[in-house]
Amino acid sequence: MDKIIKVWSKYNMVFLKGLWGTMWLATITLILGTVLGLIIAFLRMSKFKLLSAVTAVYIQILRGTPILLQLYFFWILLPKVVPFQMSDLACIVVALIINASAYIAEIVRAGIAAVDPGQWEAGRSIGLTEVHLMQKIIMPQAIKNILPALVSQFIACIKETSLASVFFIRELTTAYKTVQASTFLALPPLIISGIIYLIVTTVLSFAAGRIEGRLKASD
Repeated sequence: MDKIIKVWSKYNMVFLKGLWGTMWLATITLILGTVLGLIIAFLRMSKFKLLSAVTAVYIQILRGTPILLQLYFFWILLPKVVPFQMSDLACIVVALIINASAYIAEIVRAGIAAVDPGQWEAGRSIGLTEVHLMQKIIMPQAIKNILPALVSQFIACIKETSLASVFFIRELTTAYKTVQASTFLALPPLIISGIIYLIVTTVLSFAAGRIEGRLKASD
């Protein structure tokens, strides 16, 4: 315990900067992953079979392969195929966003599917187009199903960003490695990192439960 306190006292700013990096990565991943995930979800539900099939394969590949493998793939591939220079950070952020988009697409699709089919029929009966029906009736109800799952996805993003440490991206697990290298102590900085992760994910899990409870109460 004394060693943990001493390490925290001396290197707390290293851990806090790492936490900031983790939260930044997770937030960017969730926001842009949600934008891309919405597009993928709507393409997946498209009446055009080719679009639906292509997006189904996209989702299956990303959900069916390890995220670390995907990080390596984009880290190696992107600098070779884009016409401009990409940093390691940019490659990892793109990989995290694309990975998250597959999971968020399924969250959105499940949220929309959970809306009572009668709502679709009611909207069509009063002459609403598919776009207006989705915008005015379906999505406002689907959001209640989607929001708690998005918070859970944010928690998953926070934990998955730890893999960015493999590429020396500044985040919480990289902070642990930095402190370990400076102190030659393995366990105390690891415990500190674990406690920080646990506090953040516990708070967010509690928030997700509160949001879900409020949404259910409003039904």
